[in-house]
Amino acid sequence: MSKQILIVDDDEKIAKLIEIYLINEGYRVIKADNGLAALDIVGQQEIDLIVLDVMMPGLDGISVCLKIRETLTTPILMLSAKDGDMDKITGLMTGADDYMVKPFNPLELVARVKSLLRRSSYSAQPVSSNTGHIIKIGPLQVDKETHTASVDGRAVKLTPIEFSILYLLSSHPGRVFSSEEIFELIWKDKYFESSNSVTVHISRLRDKLEKEMECEALIKTVWGVGYKIEG
Repeated sequence: MSKQILIVDDDEKIAKLIEIYLINEGYRVIKADNGLAALDIVGQQEIDLIVLDVMMPGLDGISVCLKIRETLTTPILMLSAKDGDMDKITGLMTGADDYMVKPFNPLELVARVKSLLRRSSYSAQPVSSNTGHIIKIGPLQVDKETHTASVDGRAVKLTPIEFSILYLLSSHPGRVFSSEEIFELIWKDKYFESSNSVTVHISRLRDKLEKEMECEALIKTVWGVGYKIEG
């Protein structure tokens, strides 16, 4: 069955434009014009990805994203008319997986949607008994097959991008990855100098891991170079 995507935007023309392009790619589309309606849909139906506008009357996109992240790791592509670095960081810190500024190229949006869905598809794969896909570093266990991570047996809820970054670093213990390398390997796109995506996602990932590891810093920053996990 084709993936189902929820578009949340109070601008009817933009929502319709996105819908047309996504339907042309074979996706099923549901639309909501406000945050409360979006939360109702997410609570009642299985949604594979959410395209979420930030600026909406009533419950805005940031609040909707925070509420969704209390229980779900569904990929979220956030849209905003604001293009400042702090606006992007705020969006990513609340749990969005990617961020696009309006006006946008619909073809680029479709490409971003496909990329996010590819990464999240791992979680739908059957559990494998092959332990060769399990990485253990101290109390941390990362399972590529089930797309899960745990600390001392306690599950750590990660978004698809957070898991991808953790798996990349933990599968190469001791190796330092630059922000540029991480971005191009995970996002499958060309790195641009002003991107804060890697920094923000690693910050969120660290917070989740250190909460379970009693503040032990698993992901190390090598200043001026990048990030690593020691074996």
